[in-house]
Amino acid sequence: MSYFVDLAGLPEKELASGVKARVAWQDRMMLSFVDLAPHAIVPEHSHPHEQAGVVLYGALEFTIGSEVRVVKAGDAYLIPGGVLHKVRTLEEATRALDIFSPPREEYK
Repeated sequence: MSYFVDLAGLPEKELASGVKARVAWQDRMMLSFVDLAPHAIVPEHSHPHEQAGVVLYGALEFTIGSEVRVVKAGDAYLIPGGVLHKVRTLEEATRALDIFSPPREEYK
């Protein structure tokens, strides 16, 4: 087993229209590199997994619970399990790194 991940070598999974991810995981955590097209929407949802993330480039309008904020490259976010959240990209393509614990089975 290698301790390194070749991002380009990971299969791409479509999560929503204009939203694609490449994922790597171990027993208790998952990395999800998410590419979002301009004006893409991730509808409001929740899951039991804890989620943390950072915007690598671009910008997102992120709603977590009742708080709405534009997050841009270098900004991070923390989402407890069970909290409703949604995302909308703005004018440019965006990449974020999401980290889940435990891993999301439906992303494998």
